[in-house]
Amino acid sequence: MTPTSITGEPGQQLRLPLDCKRHIVLVRPEIHWNTGNIGRTCIGTGATLHLIKPLGFSLDSPFLKRAGLDYWQHVDLHVWDDFESFLRHTAPQKEEILLFSKNGTTPYWQMPTRKRLFLVFGSETKGLPESILNAYQTAVYFIPITDKIRSLNLSSAAGIVLYETLRTYWVSQKL
Repeated sequence: MTPTSITGEPGQQLRLPLDCKRHIVLVRPEIHWNTGNIGRTCIGTGATLHLIKPLGFSLDSPFLKRAGLDYWQHVDLHVWDDFESFLRHTAPQKEEILLFSKNGTTPYWQMPTRKRLFLVFGSETKGLPESILNAYQTAVYFIPITDKIRSLNLSSAAGIVLYETLRTYWVSQKL
């Protein structure tokens, strides 16, 4: 599906072309509201949501489902026991994995443009484990913020990055 115009007319809701694939990967998420919000964003963009255990909440939580509104049952959701299981079953190429950390070395707007990407975020309080950061040292990105806050909300960060990867991909395809 291709939009007729990237800009659209005032009041017109554009439909996203879904010829690329995005995966949001949350490693050890702790807050159900964030995961629910990210799930809803995944539905809106056609992205898949991967949760790496342990989770700081139950997937049956009414709060999780409330954050995802009545869309939660439509989330393309996969839950993995650990990051290694996720890697074995999804088989991403190393260049398809992008990590996000407040301690990243490259701004998010310098992410590569690819048809398929796995956008990996850590838990709200601990971030990504060192073992994952060390395995993908050249693919750790950050979203610039002022020194007035420690970090952005996880669901805000995921939304910023996800839409930027879609925007740059579509621009590269001249849609």
